[in-house]
Amino acid sequence: VTHVFYAAWSSHETEDRNREVNAGMLRNVLSVVVPNCPALAHVCLQTGRKHYVGPFEAIGKIPAPDPPYTEDMPRLDHPNFYYDLEDVLFDHVSGRDGAVTWSVHRPTVIFGFSPRSAMNVVGSLCVYAAICRKEGATLRWPGCKVAWEGFTDASDADLVAEHEIWAAVDPFAKNEAFNCSNGDVFKWKQLWPMLAERFGVEWAGYEGEDSRFALADAMTGKEAVWTEILQENELVTTELEEITSWGFVDAMFNIDIEHLDNMNKSKEHGFLGFRNTVNSFNAWIDKMKASKEVDLQK
Repeated sequence: VTHVFYAAWSSHETEDRNREVNAGMLRNVLSVVVPNCPALAHVCLQTGRKHYVGPFEAIGKIPAPDPPYTEDMPRLDHPNFYYDLEDVLFDHVSGRDGAVTWSVHRPTVIFGFSPRSAMNVVGSLCVYAAICRKEGATLRWPGCKVAWEGFTDASDADLVAEHEIWAAVDPFAKNEAFNCSNGDVFKWKQLWPMLAERFGVEWAGYEGEDSRFALADAMTGKEAVWTEILQENELVTTELEEITSWGFVDAMFNIDIEHLDNMNKSKEHGFLGFRNTVNSFNAWIDKMKASKEVDLQK
């Protein structure tokens, strides 16, 4: 073993439990790998945007820095399992007297195609749109005004992989923490009509506080509808609860603060990769179709 890329996550109801379980998972890995793999050169740890804003239940409720977020901002005075992961990493690699280097990567909302990911944004939205088409319903925006109209950013899954490989092999990236986003900004009000068009459905944007709803509630009981969609379009057999992350999407669409990062540090250290977020969003929808996970407008 020469390189470790650690992106595991176990979600729990409280941050105290998140801290205990996730720090323990990483500790278990490193306590075996670091002392027993003499060829080990580098450990990549993937965390994320909550480093700057806190756990979901705390976002907007605790003091946080103004965006754009930079890697040198101090930790928040609030429990956060990302901080515990960093501390576990630093503690273990320090035992190799500099022979093992590290990097920490902080993406924001990841656009990718991982059908059973706990944070599958694009996949969940595609399923929502497909169910709307099947039922002849409007693709309604479920979240708050800030999330609809505010600027935000995203991280393409392939870009995150490129970023971590770069840090693992480039000497100028050793022992540093880096933000990892596409390098541009977008608004969900721009992507929403595109999603609707891809699936051939009508759409509705933010229409006031009374129009907000939870996707987790709206999609409850849709298993039979999803099964019909799979059969009618000869798609890969999947369980609705396995390929969607309604709770995560609800949390993301109800963050009432704008949040953006700054990619200057990565550029200054030699990483010039980027993605066009609009193209990224559509490309991952296309990959879902190519893998027969969803069927787009005929």
